[in-house]
Amino acid sequence: MLDLVINGGTVIDGTGAPMRAADLGVRDGRIAVIAPTGTIDEPRRSTLDAGGRYVAPGFVDLHTHYDAQLFWDPLATPSPFHGVTTVIGGNCGFSLAPLTPDHADYLMRMMARVEGMPLDALSAGLAWDWGGFGEWLDRLDGAIAVNAGFLCGHSALRRVAGADGLVMQRLLHEALDAGALGLSTSRAHTHNDADGEPVPSRFADDDELLALAGCVADHEGTTLEAIVAGCINGFTDDEVELLAAMSVAARRPLNWNVLGVSSLNPAGHEHQLAASDAAAARGGRVVALTLPQPMSMRLSFLTGFVLDGLPGWREVLHLPVTERLQALGDPTVRERLAAGAASREAGLLRGLANWPVLTFAECFSPSTKPHEGRSVGDVAAGLGKEPFDTLLDVVIADELRTGLRPPVFGASDADWELRAQVWRDPRTVIGGSDAGAHLDMMCGAIYSTSLLGEAVRQRGLVSWEEAVHQLTEVPARLYGLRERGRIVEGWHADLVVLDPETVGHGPERTATDLPGGAWRLVADAAGVEHVYANGVAIVRDGQATGAAPGTLLRSGRDTVTVLP
Repeated sequence: MLDLVINGGTVIDGTGAPMRAADLGVRDGRIAVIAPTGTIDEPRRSTLDAGGRYVAPGFVDLHTHYDAQLFWDPLATPSPFHGVTTVIGGNCGFSLAPLTPDHADYLMRMMARVEGMPLDALSAGLAWDWGGFGEWLDRLDGAIAVNAGFLCGHSALRRVAGADGLVMQRLLHEALDAGALGLSTSRAHTHNDADGEPVPSRFADDDELLALAGCVADHEGTTLEAIVAGCINGFTDDEVELLAAMSVAARRPLNWNVLGVSSLNPAGHEHQLAASDAAAARGGRVVALTLPQPMSMRLSFLTGFVLDGLPGWREVLHLPVTERLQALGDPTVRERLAAGAASREAGLLRGLANWPVLTFAECFSPSTKPHEGRSVGDVAAGLGKEPFDTLLDVVIADELRTGLRPPVFGASDADWELRAQVWRDPRTVIGGSDAGAHLDMMCGAIYSTSLLGEAVRQRGLVSWEEAVHQLTEVPARLYGLRERGRIVEGWHADLVVLDPETVGHGPERTATDLPGGAWRLVADAAGVEHVYANGVAIVRDGQATGAAPGTLLRSGRDTVTVLP
């Protein structure tokens, strides 16, 4: 007997092959039969009428930070509402294990600071009493709705081991033996801990990174993820060499986050993708994650993330709140901050220093609430003040909580068309959502419905088959996921049923649904009607079912080795 039959749908199987009308039968969590419409006559426990709908493999999100959230939210919302059935965490060098009691507070505060997870939620939502990576994985095994796998983060390794390379290597081997999917690391200058100091991985030299990459080579089904400073500002020759050398040492692909694509600098992404060519010439493989949607974010002087990457800003934005408020009110400090933001050393972040075009996305005090939704320049003109002074006066009045939104980056027709060209490039993979992180800045989970809703349905830039291929088969094969990413008989029944006429996403909104009463930004999906993980509905008619059929993905068991 079949557990489920999906009748009357149009199947897009993930391979890029033309869509076709077909029925699917599911048994024991796997696709048991694919047959012409109306020809499955085997008894079944339930039937779904998918007439007028597309049936696709569940989407695979390679770059999330759901490591903590899954403990209080097994569904990893809102990602499954946007069609995602598999998430990979532990990115950017940030995992929650290995852990020792004396480092728990540091790791919790580091995650809160660098990944924008409210400290109250992290403190209230997790016990922080595990030890090795395997013990941490065991706590999630059998308790999640989505499929989830995790990289072992370099910063956790280095914090626990100190600078002892041999201890780090031993801990990494233990994590990989327990099922970690690989190693992640970061040298991004925006990655600072709760004290404003560089996160542990940023203190590592090249030899340490190559030694850890070499550990990965000893384990089946593993991979590498890395972020270096040049991911934002353009790779140096040394960084290109390092990324290639890490891939070669690990004998695995390495992916990096995130490739920006802009029609204002149409050669910029080609320079970045040249790192892939350099790696290939050495026998390695370096792949860029890239997002389909325009870049939109919310900034805050309370968290300071991204803003503290401006020259001279870190020292101020990491002061205690009372001292920070006092400093931001000091004309001398303001002058120094403005100069740093406008300096050549600010690189691409210098664009944030165009203060008049920032929008007050959300204000919190009676005196500032009328400014909500207006640009800094507009408010400044009305008050007869300089834009930067106006900005900081509002921030101080809101006790740093003001939400600031830069202009949306990459929303023109030319930008969309250029990004569509890049999606097809074998040196890229669509991803980099950061879902589960930067909760006060953005909702990255919309990447899949943005691609399908705007790039495919509205703009027709790529076909349905190609878009689904890029969301499923391509990321699944990069990570060697066993029997996931396609609709094939015998493979896991991770499935999405969507309405091609309405698929998309709504605007970001605030949801106060985190432990400790903390809030986050989320966005609702449209047209994603039913989502199945391992043959069990986790979303039905757009609503969570409460089922938890997800697989805790472990290297070797659930992944195969992908060579460069």
